[in-house]
This record gives sequence, structure tokens and C-alpha cells, in this order.
Amino acid sequence: MKETTAKDNKRLLLIDDDPNLILLVKDYLEFRGYEVITAENGREALQILEQEIPDMIICDVMMPEMDGYTFVNNVRQDERISWIPVLFLSAKGQSQDRVKGLNTGADVYMVRPFEPEELVAQVEASLKQAYRRTQQTNNGSEIAPKIQVPFDVHLTQTELKVVQFVARGLANRDIAEELNVSQRTVESHVSNMLGKTGLHNRTELARWAIENQMA
Repeated sequence: MKETTAKDNKRLLLIDDDPNLILLVKDYLEFRGYEVITAENGREALQILEQEIPDMIICDVMMPEMDGYTFVNNVRQDERISWIPVLFLSAKGQSQDRVKGLNTGADVYMVRPFEPEELVAQVEASLKQAYRRTQQTNNGSEIAPKIQVPFDVHLTQTELKVVQFVARGLANRDIAEELNVSQRTVESHVSNMLGKTGLHNRTELARWAIENQMA
């Protein structure tokens, strides 16, 4: 079994109109322990971001309906999601293309074709940098707001066990093994808790559990 790491608690949004690339990159990132949600273009991705807040976005530049530049502009103008690291994947490798991508708001610009290991390295570096920024903010004058949920949230005993494992960074498949249930059952419990609390993703759920001393 693959060793569980902090990556198991990280969710990535992958945006590309090439179904073959989506399949290959998604499979590779999931094999490396990440959770991956996908969209075919920027417009669909913005709809996803209304419900989900991933830890990082990997985005193609040239796409129908809404290209990567317009999409990232929208992300950077929304305070709720403007902090999310963005990695551009593009077949356009000229220096002016890289400069435009970075000036638009991308944190990393990678040119196709690329080695999967390089992609993973860039993802890990971006996530670490985002974490360091968060820590600096928390240790400085700005204090990160406490996670807010309805005061009358009630978790079942099983949900409480699940959220404790989520807070420890375990992936759904590993939680399923610990509780001797199916992965689908764990996913259902996580989904129910997100609905009860109004939180957006596993990261917020884990933080809420830790802040309220459930883990």
C-alpha cells in the first residue's frame, strides 16, 4: 500500500479541454496521493469554485468558452479564492507567453510536453509556499479567522470518527480501512458533514475539527 502523506488531504482543480491530457494528469496526481477534480474550461471551473475551494489550480491557457487568462483574472479578483496557487500548463513556450502568464496571476508556468515528476515537484513547491504564507499571516498581525459553522451542528458517532481521521490527514480509502467500511461510505459521511457545516472541502473540515478539539 502507498504510504499516506500530507498530500492525501490536498485537493487540486485540473482544467483542460483535452480529455486525454486530463486523464493522464489526473491519474498520475491521484497515484501520487492527491484528490483531483476536473473542468473542461474556465467557465465550468468558476462554477465548480462556487461550491469547492481546492488547495491548488492547474490550468490550460488556450481553452474554448473561457481561456486561462480570463479565468485567472476572475480568480484573483475574488477575495474568497484569490489566494489559491495557480499553475499554467501551455504549449506556448516563448518568453513573452511565460511573462504574460505570470503577469496575469499564475504562480507557475509550465510548457508542454513536460515530465510528470516535474509537474508533481512544481505542485508540491507551490503548496509549500502557500502554506508558508499562511503561517506568516497567522504569526503576524493578521489572524486567520476561525472557521464558522452553524452552532447547532450535530455529528453522529461515526461522523465524529471520520472527521478525526480527516483532521489527521488520512485519505478516504485509508479511513475506510480503519473503520472496515467501503470508501463510498466514507465519502458519503464526508459529504454529509460538509452539508451540515456549510464548509467547502476536506481542508476546512479538518481545520474546524482541530479548532474545536475534536481531533
